[in-house]
Amino acid sequence: MLLALDYLLLLGIGLLLTKVFEHDSWLTAENHVNTDLAHHRSASGNDISYVGSGLGNTAAIIGALAVVAIVLVIVMRKWRPSIFLVVAVAGQALVFFLVQLAVKRPRPHVHRLDSGIPTSSYPSGHTGAATALFVGSALLIAWYVRRRWIRTVSIVVLVAVPLLVAVSRLYRGAHHPTDVLAAYLNGSITLLIAAGVILSRGPLARFAPEDGDARDPQEAPVTAGAAGSR
Repeated sequence: MLLALDYLLLLGIGLLLTKVFEHDSWLTAENHVNTDLAHHRSASGNDISYVGSGLGNTAAIIGALAVVAIVLVIVMRKWRPSIFLVVAVAGQALVFFLVQLAVKRPRPHVHRLDSGIPTSSYPSGHTGAATALFVGSALLIAWYVRRRWIRTVSIVVLVAVPLLVAVSRLYRGAHHPTDVLAAYLNGSITLLIAAGVILSRGPLARFAPEDGDARDPQEAPVTAGAAGSR
């Protein structure tokens, strides 16, 4: 049900972009972003964008998700953090797949560095997948890692990955800016859904099952001695 609402929201935005506002000046102005990036390409920029774009492709996301999920189960001895990431990544992928079937938006009118892209431009699958996986991992670190410097550095690095993926996709001529913004929205919504339903956190926490598996390990348990000294 919640994913259906996410789908309807993304679908509505896509139809507005392609059917209602397609020729409006404020929307066509975004074409200048793609044009400017294409005009300022360089060998080093092409290489960096190739790596950045690759961080969001299907094989990389599935491989990284599998590794992270296994490590989380081994380290935390809990299944919920891993399930949270799997649900978030799979949820955004499902919404992306259904939306791009319905919204046939052409790619930007610039030379694309990647050929043979099968899907439409809206939304960006690479950016949405990277948002779900890497921002989701950053949320887990924010919730469960106690050392502040490790938490801060890890969050900054992880949150930067979807930004790198988005810029790389724009640079390579694969998407319009509104495509990656919609992908951020898709990834963020699926993260909220997964956090509320799986981890009992966030505004959707009321939909989560009532058990203690999702408690923050940083919360100090009340011991019998401490209780008796009150």
